[in-house]
Amino acid sequence: MTAKSSRFTQEFLERKRRQLSTLREQLGRASDADRTDQAEVLGASLEQAREYEDDAQKLAMFETDDNLISRDEERLARVERALRKLDEGTYGFSDASGKPIPDARLEATPEAINTLEEQAVAERERP
Repeated sequence: MTAKSSRFTQEFLERKRRQLSTLREQLGRASDADRTDQAEVLGASLEQAREYEDDAQKLAMFETDDNLISRDEERLARVERALRKLDEGTYGFSDASGKPIPDARLEATPEAINTLEEQAVAERERP
């Protein structure tokens, strides 16, 4: 471990590892379930007579579902990165600046890899 990770106790780091592992499993299951639901709805709609209003509603639903799946996949990527940071000994320090991430943020969002301010900037800059 590096000197950076010494700001945390081993107990704290192990608790975060357990939280992140559980979160990874939950996000993976949710993403798989959402994709299965989409496939079932699409398959069922192909077997039925077509109504344009129904198609428009399904397209809107798929767009919403795709946004949720995308957000879950982004969160899953942050969880994976946080787990790697635990292994590297850099957990709790921002990927963007190297600054310490406040403990309260890590308690609320164990997958945080940037400070709240840096995360807000990144989200504003995202297309």
